[in-house]
Amino acid sequence: MTKAASEENPFSAKAPVPRLVPPPKIRRRPVHIVATIAAILLGAAIAAWGWTATTTSEAVVAARTTIPRGAVITADDLTTTQISGDNTLKVIPGDEVDELVGKRAALDIAAGGLLTPEMATDDNMPPAGQSIVGISLTPAQVPAITPRSGDKVRLVATTGEGGETSSGTPLTTSAEVIDSSTDEVSGNTVVNVLVPYADAAVLADRASTGNIALVVDPLER
Repeated sequence: MTKAASEENPFSAKAPVPRLVPPPKIRRRPVHIVATIAAILLGAAIAAWGWTATTTSEAVVAARTTIPRGAVITADDLTTTQISGDNTLKVIPGDEVDELVGKRAALDIAAGGLLTPEMATDDNMPPAGQSIVGISLTPAQVPAITPRSGDKVRLVATTGEGGETSSGTPLTTSAEVIDSSTDEVSGNTVVNVLVPYADAAVLADRASTGNIALVVDPLER
């Protein structure tokens, strides 16, 4: 091939080969790697906790409203809620909620509280041999601490205007508080107490005169 032919053929000469430049290396700091791993582990732990909480919980009976001691429990008083399945408190399963309706509260049950078997009873109120007497007491006739359900108290006959105690015996009656409330009109404390049947009539008569005072005693004497 002549020189002229070589010049006319552009492919006869070798074209320069481009150089391949490797991509830049990205340096990752160790602290970023540790933070990423920690975030992944935390997410896995939260997911595992959520799955465990939903699979081990159980429905139990709770009080929708406050139920005073001695009151008949109604369906509107109760609801169900979910708690952890490993709860050590002896509670009432949610599927037994209907069995509580019609029973009486053996204790004061606060709204939102979980019900346990000893909180409900089939016993009538008042029990045989006892009576419930309601007494209205002025601030001077009752301690500043409001009597609570279950408190052991003594109802003491006080002297009247003539300096004499009201008629009837005994002068002191032992009782147990069922519940108490404040009369918004008079400001008096109204206390319902459980007393022996034989003392109920005398106590009611004495309470009507206002010649009576309430003393709170220790639960154990």
